[in-house]
Amino acid sequence: MKPVYLDNNATTMSAPEVVAEMLPYLSEFYGNPSSMHSFGGRVGLRLKQARSDIAGTLGCQPDEIIFNSCGSEGDNTAILSALAAQPDKRHIVTTRVEHPAVLSLARHLEEKGYEVTYLGVDEKGRLDMAELGQAIRKDTAIVSIMYANNETGVIFPLPEIAALCKARGVLLHTDAVQAVGKIDIDLAKLPVSMLSLSGHKLHAPKGVGVLYVRKGTPFRPFLIGGHQERGRRAGTENAAGIIALAKAMTLAKEHMVAENTQVKALRDRLEAGILAAIPHSLVNGDTEHRLPNTSSIAFKFVEGEAILLMLDQYGICASSGSACTSGSLEPSHVLRAMGVPFTYAHGSIRFSLSRYTTDAEIDLVLEKLPGIIETLRRMSPFRDEEAAKPACTC
Repeated sequence: MKPVYLDNNATTMSAPEVVAEMLPYLSEFYGNPSSMHSFGGRVGLRLKQARSDIAGTLGCQPDEIIFNSCGSEGDNTAILSALAAQPDKRHIVTTRVEHPAVLSLARHLEEKGYEVTYLGVDEKGRLDMAELGQAIRKDTAIVSIMYANNETGVIFPLPEIAALCKARGVLLHTDAVQAVGKIDIDLAKLPVSMLSLSGHKLHAPKGVGVLYVRKGTPFRPFLIGGHQERGRRAGTENAAGIIALAKAMTLAKEHMVAENTQVKALRDRLEAGILAAIPHSLVNGDTEHRLPNTSSIAFKFVEGEAILLMLDQYGICASSGSACTSGSLEPSHVLRAMGVPFTYAHGSIRFSLSRYTTDAEIDLVLEKLPGIIETLRRMSPFRDEEAAKPACTC
């Protein structure tokens, strides 16, 4: 059964054009781009072109691009570099809804004696700019705030955040893993210090990413070794992956209008159909300022993992808004930070579309999901608990 794949915020299919672009560098042109001979030199020249192409899509200079393995590496490198380059500054500002690549590192650094301020969000997942301004201190080494949330798709006001950080003289890193390829980003106009992205979120293969570092930003490498990436990231370059990423980013730029019209229209049709057909359902997050492909929907009285298992029987792939693991019934940290009621948060599902999503796939979800929710609610202990609560007499 061909899957109905609506989990593109987790990973994407490599575009056929991307696969075709990278294949020769996995077989025919396999030389090391750092070699002195012409066989490797040919690959080196192709990497130079890929670097230039990626810089062009981001609005930056080629030498501001550092190739790496993924968004998590980029996030870690940016934060650790800021601390290493400013040893007298031991304070970090981030948010409660960041990706674990940032939050887990922040907790680790707290154990090492660093201070971390975690900014909250409101019920729609939005930041309070006044709180950010109050959080920045003289000893703040870096502010790390994602461009768009991976669960809800909520887009943070990066231009305003960047302007504030620049005025206060503090470095700003943004995890833009979900945003790149979906919304237009021009680093010539957006004064962030560092930005992370990952290829497998925009139809390139897994294992390749970029850390953008603005000229003049103090930087210390995370991986020490060879001279690759001008000494800023050791390790033989993933030539095929880098070439694939350049092609994927070019394609994403070409499809940006479709992403924000056709994909958005499919997302909205899916969302409207679900809300109309299934009572006690709601959208998590700011519906006005979010990624065009993402919908996080909460279903009262049911468990997210059970919904996913039943969707999977029809070949429908989505993901849970709940970080539940065996023996735990805690909703995700993002939904907890937003204050989503437990009976909704526990049953949250994220649908994330792509330019390959079809009307027929949306139709299938709208056909199958109402029956799934109805079946699960009949078995739900949460519904019985809610009904047993005494009526309010206030």
